[in-house]
Amino acid sequence: MNGTAETLLAARGLTKRFGGVVALEDLELEVRRNQVLGLIGPNGSGKTTFFNVVTGIYAADGGEVTFGRDTITNLSAQAVYRAGIARTFQRSRLMLELSIFDNIMVGNHRRLNQGLWFNLARRRAFRREFQDGFEQARELVRVFDPPLADRMFEAVGGFPMIDRRRIEICRALISHPQLLLLDEPSAGMTHEETTQLMDDILEVRSTFEGLTIIIIEHEMGVIERITNRCVVLNFGRKICEGTYQEVAADRLVQEAYLGIE
Repeated sequence: MNGTAETLLAARGLTKRFGGVVALEDLELEVRRNQVLGLIGPNGSGKTTFFNVVTGIYAADGGEVTFGRDTITNLSAQAVYRAGIARTFQRSRLMLELSIFDNIMVGNHRRLNQGLWFNLARRRAFRREFQDGFEQARELVRVFDPPLADRMFEAVGGFPMIDRRRIEICRALISHPQLLLLDEPSAGMTHEETTQLMDDILEVRSTFEGLTIIIIEHEMGVIERITNRCVVLNFGRKICEGTYQEVAADRLVQEAYLGIE
């Protein structure tokens, strides 16, 4: 199925099972270009499973996913990344013993010349590519936190959680994706740190024109503040869609997510 001019990502009848457990059931979801979409719901509702199916970590058992005009259902994670989708994970995937720069450049392998001949024989070109990569990574970090950009060669393990989250997002952004998937970026942070990180994400939105974001988040203040639209999942199905105010007022959402009987 081809995407429309407005639609960047679409799921049609998307289904994922784990044995007898249905994690996603005939999910219908569209993400328009340049939006920030909040994906919310109780634990086990299928949010991260949706990310994992879209990014090729899990294979779908039914339905399809389109990105722009291309069908990406069941492509490899590498192919989805090359198509222009990047993500973060709820649990940190940083290599703590490596530097900020090293961790960010792991996310840039699509744009690097990694041939043995290039790296060994064309030393001047290799140095130029290294310097260009360093400047891009540093400027990206500077969008989040200017002082952090002066510490690019320090090991990530020495930084607090908010800086690690910033570095993870920078690693996802270094490849210039069209779509950024953020899986609970505030996990493990204080309320103050969460507010700071949301300021960062809003700054990223204003800096990277055309970037579309889907964010999974349990902090409703975050969803209310930064999203244009929300989709609510429960037991792998979409139960509500609309603005934050609309979904927060929905009785099914209150019962499923807010604990109101």
